[in-house]
Amino acid sequence: MDTTLSRQRAAGATLAITGLAAALACALSAAAAGFGHGLGMWTFRTGFAILRWSVYIGIGAGAAALAGAAIALVAGSRKHAVLGLAGALVALAVVIPPWTLQKTAGVVPRIHDITTDTDNPPQFVALREVREKSWNGAAYAGEKIAVQQKAAYPDIKPLNTELAPAAAFERALAAARRMGWDIAAAEAADGRIEATATTRWFRFKDDVVIRIKPHGAGSRIDMRSMSRVGRSDLGANAKRIRAFFAEFKNR
Repeated sequence: MDTTLSRQRAAGATLAITGLAAALACALSAAAAGFGHGLGMWTFRTGFAILRWSVYIGIGAGAAALAGAAIALVAGSRKHAVLGLAGALVALAVVIPPWTLQKTAGVVPRIHDITTDTDNPPQFVALREVREKSWNGAAYAGEKIAVQQKAAYPDIKPLNTELAPAAAFERALAAARRMGWDIAAAEAADGRIEATATTRWFRFKDDVVIRIKPHGAGSRIDMRSMSRVGRSDLGANAKRIRAFFAEFKNR
């Protein structure tokens, strides 16, 4: 009986500790996948591959850790039961974010250029050369993506304000700065603001152009947000436009 119990404890301890160690390694690899791309150590495709394998191995590590926790608990080893549970939680933390992104990818259109004016989108000027050298270029794909955008993001429309163009420009520029974007151009005479937004994890760079024109007694604000790489933006550009307009109105 004692021998059986000892074997159970040993098996539980091995699974729990191994699962926890593997889960922690996967967490570090997943984090490095994005930060390594941001530091220029590898391409985003390599980063995605590292992330994908971190998730696959993380699932196995979590299962092993959970099994170890269960065996350890039955064998009366609370210490290893806690370690196994910790491993399962770490594995879950590794798996959930990519799973959420994958789920999002299945419901949003595979486009990366979002604008409030699909007939006459704001044009990049200061950032045009950078965009033309990027994976996705600078040109708007027209009706091909306009239809998809309108179906997926019907709320992405111009913002009309009672502010005069000059006042609207200053407020828009202040809002862009509060968003943490790198301002590339702020041409008050043209009513044009260009900026680059950098994502936190993979450090992807998405470019933004804001256009402010007179509209009645006030102004009309149009915006375009476009990713430099990737066919799908996972809804990031539409989210950025919503966030900017909310920031503009709140202040």
